[in-house]
Amino acid sequence: MVARISPRLAAIVEALPLHPGMRVLEIGCGTGVAARAVCQRLGQGHILAIDRSAKAIDQAMAGSLPELASGRLAFRCVAIEDFVLAQDEPPYDLAFAVRVGALDGRHPQAGLVALERLRHALSRRGRLFIDGGDPLLEIRLDRAAG
Repeated sequence: MVARISPRLAAIVEALPLHPGMRVLEIGCGTGVAARAVCQRLGQGHILAIDRSAKAIDQAMAGSLPELASGRLAFRCVAIEDFVLAQDEPPYDLAFAVRVGALDGRHPQAGLVALERLRHALSRRGRLFIDGGDPLLEIRLDRAAG
């Protein structure tokens, strides 16, 4: 049985400024509940959901067979501090994270590395959101002009 989305997580997904066709990166996807909800909202867009836990990725994949088969959802076992775009992988339009220590201030050193990785993984106009606002907080990824 597919896990149901909690009201808190549903509110976070609903608050994301998603548009059909976007490329979205979820950081710390756990069992994939939010990734599946985002996938439903994106239409023909694409979401890559990452997590540092191989067990979480296995569970997420097992619960996401239709979305995986459609090609609109993919999972990768990697920490955000180690994330790099694959060769020929286009950048993402939006990234979001819920309870990820590298982005919510619990692990500041990891956060510096994570933000640098995200600057390279997101498009020039790409946006990053984390939980902690009402319900989201946007983190600015200041980039040098050019």
